[in-house]
Order: sequence, then structure tokens, then C-alpha cells
Amino acid sequence: MKDIPKTAFVPQLAISHGTMDLEFYKNAFGAIETKHITNDDGSIHVSEMFIDGAMFHFHEEDYDGSTFSPGKYNGVTTTIGLMVADMDAVMARAVAAGARITSPAQSYDYGYRQGEVMDPLGHLWLIEMVI
Repeated sequence: MKDIPKTAFVPQLAISHGTMDLEFYKNAFGAIETKHITNDDGSIHVSEMFIDGAMFHFHEEDYDGSTFSPGKYNGVTTTIGLMVADMDAVMARAVAAGARITSPAQSYDYGYRQGEVMDPLGHLWLIEMVI
């Protein structure tokens, strides 16, 4: 019998053409890059990263307009939720790395402490922890 792979959500974040640097994610969230494919001009076409074993990708936005980076229309279509053990420390690290706080950290009656940051490429991150 064949092993059945574990199901996982693997977000793919669109980046604009010509993006050269993804260091923010390494500095802010401790992301580890495992794959990196560049275009002829050295810009990033695809990057595969992990945060504490959770995989996500960056991919250059499609030329046909079916996917686009947040900067293209000055907005986001998805908030990336990142559940961590110490959200205050992660938010502070993200801000130090260049993120902008869009919703300050606070504790909620439903048992989560949450805050939101916008990363330098325009992706919205909901940093959260169970309290």
C-alpha cells in the first residue's frame, strides 16, 4: 500500500516582475529558502520557503493577469495567518525587518492574541498565538 501524503496548505504569494530580494522573510520570520529560480535578469521567478516546517512559495505574477502582486492594485486578496508561540516577539522582529503594523497586537475573548503587519511587498500577515 502506498503512503498517503499529509495534506497541507501551501500559500503562493505573488510578487511583481523584477523582485530581487526576499530577505525580509528570513529576517522577520526566520524563513528558510529551499528553492530559488531566477529570471535571465537575476530577478526572482520562484522561491520556496519554510517557516517552522510550514511551506510557502513566492511566484512572479502571471503575464496573463490571472494572479497579481498586492502592489498592482494596491490591495490584498488573502491575509496570511501565522500561528506562533510568541506573537509579540515575531511582530517586533517583523517591524524591525521592515514591516508596517496595520493592526496592533491585542488579546481577544475567543482565546487568541493577534496583530497584523504589512510586509514590504504588500502582503498582509496576521500574527497570532493561542492564549
